[in-house]
Parts: sequence; C-alpha cells; structure tokens
Amino acid sequence: MNKLSDNTLNNTPLRKIIHIDMDAFYASVEQRDNPSLRGKPIAVGGSKQRGVVAAASYESRRFGVHSAMPSVTAARKCPGLIFVKPRFEVYRKVSDQIREIFYHYTDLVEPLSLDEAYLDVTQNKQAIPLATAIAENIRTEIRQQLNLTASAGISYNKFLAKIASDFNKPNGQYLIHPQHALAFIDQLPIHKFFGIGKVTAGRFLQMGITNGADLRRQELADLVKWFGKQGAYYYHIARGNDDREVNPNRQRKSISTERTFENDLSSSSEIQQQLNLIAEELLQRMQKKNSFGRTLTLKVKYTDFHQITRSRSKAYCINDRETLLELVQALTTEILPTPLNIRLLGLGISNLDTDENTGGVQLTLGF
Repeated sequence: MNKLSDNTLNNTPLRKIIHIDMDAFYASVEQRDNPSLRGKPIAVGGSKQRGVVAAASYESRRFGVHSAMPSVTAARKCPGLIFVKPRFEVYRKVSDQIREIFYHYTDLVEPLSLDEAYLDVTQNKQAIPLATAIAENIRTEIRQQLNLTASAGISYNKFLAKIASDFNKPNGQYLIHPQHALAFIDQLPIHKFFGIGKVTAGRFLQMGITNGADLRRQELADLVKWFGKQGAYYYHIARGNDDREVNPNRQRKSISTERTFENDLSSSSEIQQQLNLIAEELLQRMQKKNSFGRTLTLKVKYTDFHQITRSRSKAYCINDRETLLELVQALTTEILPTPLNIRLLGLGISNLDTDENTGGVQLTLGF
C-alpha cells in the first residue's frame, strides 16, 4: 500500500489518537435497563405526532430511522417503532462512568459529547505500547462493567481516528496506520470525509471530485476560491494532515444546527415549520452535550446568498422546549414576511453554561 509521501506530514507531530464512539448510546442504555425493549426498534425522544428522534437503536436503523429525523417520518418508515422518553440524567451518569475508564489510561481526554471522545495515548499510564491494545482494553472494560458496547478508531490524528471509528460499527475497532493513510484516504468516498456535509459533497460530485484521490489532486488556491477557509482544511486532510491536539480543557462557545433546503422556502407556514424542527434538533444537541445558553441566534440565507442574523437573550439559560420555541417564534416575526425565498435556516445557542469542563511527541512505537 502507498506510504506517506515526503511532502505529507512534514511538520505534523505523529501521535496515537483513539476516537471512542458508543454504539447507539441512548437507545442502548434504554434497552439495557428495560429488557422488554431488547431486540426491538426503538427511538429515544419525540413521539409519533411530534418532535425529533434523539437516538435510534440498530433495529430501527435498518428501516432508515436515524437521529435528528422528524418523529412522524421515523414512525412512517418503521410502523412498529417504539418511542422512549429520554433520561438525560441517566445518560450523563453512564457517560461519567465511561470517562473514568478512559482516565485509567490517559488524562488527555477530549469529550465531544456524552457518547464520544478523543484520547491521546501516545504516552499512557499503563505503558502499553500499542494503541490498538488500549482501545481493545477500553472497549472490554465498558462491556464488562456497564454492559454496553463501544466502537473505536485508531490513527495518528483526530481526522482519521474519527473516520476509523465508523468502519467496524457496532462493537468493533479499526486502525488507519500512518504507512497506509494515503491509500485509505485515496479510496474514501467524498461524502465519508468528516467535515464534508451533504450539500458540500454534492458540490464536489458536480465538480467530478468523488473520492480522496480526486480531492488530493486539487490545488490549495482553487479549493480556497471555491470553499473559502474550509478549502484549506479539505486540502490538508486529503494529504493526511491534521495537527489538532487532544484538548482536555476544550470549551465550547456555541451549539448550532442548520438546514440547506433543496427547494427554497417562500411561505410563512413552511418557514415556521422548518424552524420548529430545527429548534427541536438544537434542543436535543444541547441536552446531549449537557450545555445550555442564554442567547438564541437565528441565521437566514436568502436565495441570492445574502445572509442575516437575529438574536434574543434571556437572563437565564434556555433549557426547555417551551422557552426555546417562544424565542424562535419571536425571532421568526422579525424576518416575516420574507423579502426573498430562503435557501438556509439555522439556529444557534451561545453564552453557554456547561458542566463539561499537550503537545504531541514524535511517534516511535507501533500502533
């Protein structure tokens, strides 16, 4: 397989990074704690009439149900779907137990949410030489102590570790070795790149860029011209370069979600409906990350790509559906009637109050 070229990773310190991702976390906790739900298609969050799915069991995923899907759509795709009320206090407790397992091996743990985290195990507390062995030990401890399964991705940077954790899901792990990284990236479909969403992937496909090899053939100046500052990110990850450190003290500044529509929105009713769905998804993300804020911002991009934002703040954290939807309604009145059709809507929460609160060394040992 291809080895890293001389112009790849020239200035990037090699690390041993593990990305741990719990398997259908919320749904798996519910099935663990309620035997009557085991083996059945369940969705955590929402109901048959309203709301958004926060998590879907693997049984329901076979029908096309996934997180952030409107509940009515999920119920239509899977007629026998069982909706379960989320228990975020339980998920947070289990997440803390999982994190304690991580700390047996390293203090360089960067939680991304309740169910996933990056670990830097370049130098670890157990002096285990292989990152693959550490990942296996962690997954075994989670299974034995908590009766849950986790998947792991192992590589020399965050980007590749994140992608690798999806390759043997559920209950598996995958290694992308530095010597094989470019060969792996070259064959990776463009929509599988972490950081490239559905709309951007569509743009790449229209340009004839279908995989990592195609992306690596593009010039930096062209990618920046086409995609702005994100173009530089695409240029570097296509070459296996990602020098971001695992940051155990990472502070999230905001949480947001947005949708780009295939057909531009024009009527007030469909704009309000879409904003309500986006608000539900935003609330799920805040709850998942156990992070709530005081300022809600509405983002609108019109059909001519002109963009505006509108914000409202509270003196206290917005952590319930009623307050959130009330603010969404107030912000919606500020943009209606719409002067142009709308191609994108987004909502973000900032001024966060959360209870989630090293440099690399040259790699000499194996993975």
